[in-house]
Amino acid sequence: MAQQYKLHLRDIMLFWSSLNSSFYLSRFYYFCCMNKRIDDYIHKGRRQRLVEIIKLKGIKDVNVLNAIGKIPRHLFIEEYLEHRAYEDEALPIGASQTISQPYTVAFQTQLLEISFMDKVLEVGTGSGYQACVLSEMGARVFSIERQKELYAHLVHFLPDLGYSNIRCFYGDGYKGLPTYGPFDAIIITAGAPEIPTDLLTQLKLGGRLVCPVGDKKLQKMIRIIRRSDAEFETETFGDFLFVPLLKGIN
Repeated sequence: MAQQYKLHLRDIMLFWSSLNSSFYLSRFYYFCCMNKRIDDYIHKGRRQRLVEIIKLKGIKDVNVLNAIGKIPRHLFIEEYLEHRAYEDEALPIGASQTISQPYTVAFQTQLLEISFMDKVLEVGTGSGYQACVLSEMGARVFSIERQKELYAHLVHFLPDLGYSNIRCFYGDGYKGLPTYGPFDAIIITAGAPEIPTDLLTQLKLGGRLVCPVGDKKLQKMIRIIRRSDAEFETETFGDFLFVPLLKGIN
């Protein structure tokens, strides 16, 4: 789904005709800036090297690896950091948040055991990269972001990148999206002191929830599988470090 950007005269004229409002002026500026950043053979080569790195670290799910290999991660970060986009490390984005380390994204996604057309809730859209990985795997993605600055960017950025099927919501991730549940899988992309109860109730029977649980210094990756209305099976995986999961909106 990831697409290269090419600026055409038709697009310029379309935006130019609407420049009588500051909104369209800002959209024209954004559109032009995005078109300057392309996805070329150099980026694609770096992505393939990244895929080999996370494969060596233990990621075996072919669908996860293929998704990582398709998505232009350099477009999800500031241009001054582009040279580090395909290193296996977390990088800063807006609102004091980060785009997760690719291995971490792959690890959480692999634990979700995504099947085609699974309905997936993501808590913490952030840069949107994780949501795109899920979308590339054929999931129906519903994603919540509490930071208005990030949400306002994502509602334009993801469709422009070709991911108009990802549904983004501005809200409190602790509460989930009960109107749209239940979900086959839920992924929480921030460290929580405990699993929010409201999210557990939004899992289907057999559904999987993956979340880093712990304090601000260190978390354990937890996978919870709903076995019945009241029975949940818990598995614990390795140590990770995420930004904290916060309540409310900002």
